[in-house]
Amino acid sequence: MHPEQLAEVSSIGGFFALRTGRAAGPHLPLAALYAGETAPLSARVDTVAARLGAPERRVAASIAHLGLAARLWSIALGPAALHGVLPDLAPDRLCWDGGRTSPDDLLLAPGGQDREASPEGLVERVLEGHLAPLAEAFRRDTPVSYGLLRGNAGSALAGAVRELHGWARKSGRPEVGERALELGAALFAHPQLADTGALLDGPAFRRRSCCLYYRCPGGGLCGDCVFERPPRRPSSPGGATG
Repeated sequence: MHPEQLAEVSSIGGFFALRTGRAAGPHLPLAALYAGETAPLSARVDTVAARLGAPERRVAASIAHLGLAARLWSIALGPAALHGVLPDLAPDRLCWDGGRTSPDDLLLAPGGQDREASPEGLVERVLEGHLAPLAEAFRRDTPVSYGLLRGNAGSALAGAVRELHGWARKSGRPEVGERALELGAALFAHPQLADTGALLDGPAFRRRSCCLYYRCPGGGLCGDCVFERPPRRPSSPGGATG
């Protein structure tokens, strides 16, 4: 992607921003994380647990996973909707530092092969290339259910579509919003996402699982939560919904 295209995508918001350059310091290629080098991920879960006062490690793991899934969808959907381009986000080129927040958490190495954006390309480069091995990496650290992680993937996708649609409306770029909705609808037809929730009206979404944020002190329900009100907290760690 051209620098001016990256700059425009970054203007949508922090989750859509992507820096480019050679990895340095604690930035780790996501390929290494997926291959088993999960210490940085464990440290990220620890940080989230401490910040939220999470009562169970899997609550913190779910929130950490949701945030990274949102980043991965955003940096792919943004260029796809604005410029019809899908950047090469190969796990050996996309580096992550779990100690930083967006946009400094991700760094894309130079090179790679961009391609024309399509739902199939997004499935290949994000859902299969990142979110599938990312779920396995989280499960090596914490016993989080596949259903919850897939729900997070669907919620993160819907959130990225919603942000794009809102930005497009404010910026007088309705075609970008429509493209985001079309891509989102096509992605939610994929078997890995089809049962995670439903697009209700435009970018509105209701997921069929819960990310468990309500269990944190002061935590409530997310806007797309399956629950209408927070359920009673279980007396033991074993009885969680998710």
